[in-house]
Amino acid sequence: MRSQKIFQGIAMSAAAGAAALTLAACGSSQPQAETTTTAPGTSPAGPTASPAPPATSAAPSATAPSTSAAPAAPGLCKAAGLSAATDATGGGAAGSVYMTLSLTNTGTEPCILKGFPGVSLVANNAGAPIGAPATRDGSAPVTEVLLAPGQAGSAVLRYTQAGNYMDCGMVDAAGYRIYPPEDTASLFLPQPTKACTNAAVTLLSIGTFQPS
Repeated sequence: MRSQKIFQGIAMSAAAGAAALTLAACGSSQPQAETTTTAPGTSPAGPTASPAPPATSAAPSATAPSTSAAPAAPGLCKAAGLSAATDATGGGAAGSVYMTLSLTNTGTEPCILKGFPGVSLVANNAGAPIGAPATRDGSAPVTEVLLAPGQAGSAVLRYTQAGNYMDCGMVDAAGYRIYPPEDTASLFLPQPTKACTNAAVTLLSIGTFQPS
């Protein structure tokens, strides 16, 4: 009976010692490291930096305003854009008649008359020249005559009576063929008169165009 009590006491002492060892082990253990969580989009050190704004495109380079081309200078007047007329108020002397030959701009653009026209007597509108063409009278200077639409330039035309020449070979002429300066096309001006078939006889002279 006594040995049984001794055995129970030993067992209780062993149990108490084991419990004491367990408490000691628990008290000496280190605390676990603290874990942290981060919010989405942030780093442990703080919020992530915002992305840099996109680079702005360079401003368009300034371009110089376009300039319109300067209008073209007026060209020489051509037969297709002219009309012809004569005025015999200049009178006459020694069997000659002085007329003012006028060319009028019938086009829609300005043009220039400069120099001497070509003038001949002709049998009809489509006929060839009769006799000698007009000689040039250089008593007036050559100048540029700018004709706006509807304006005219004039030159002095002299006609010598065909009856003054014995060797004339006189025939009828229906009028004048007129070539504007530096033009190969011509105008027909109806004005019946007498012409000389003898090319050695000069019935006509013409001056340079001047402003009317």
